[in-house]
Amino acid sequence: MAAAKTAKKKNEFLEYKGRPLVRKGNTIYYGSLADDFVLVLQILSTKEQNGLTVADRVMVQLLKNDPDLRLNERIVHKIEKRGLYSAMHIGSFWLEKALSE
Repeated sequence: MAAAKTAKKKNEFLEYKGRPLVRKGNTIYYGSLADDFVLVLQILSTKEQNGLTVADRVMVQLLKNDPDLRLNERIVHKIEKRGLYSAMHIGSFWLEKALSE
């Protein structure tokens, strides 16, 4: 029984506003790869704050989920923000708007 719960937990993703949030190194992917768009946040620099390492500069990119396009053609919006909160705020807005159109 415990092994089944552990296996189930490994397949679940952290979610933010009902969408999957996956981190690999300094890159965070937000949204489903099954959707037409996905958000990519790349942590460019970090800083120490109250004894913790936190994201400082974050590159936010809204990308079309079309593998036939080159990367430059897939970028819909791109901006650099200070802090993960402001990056997620603008990025989640872009993603919601793109998916609703």
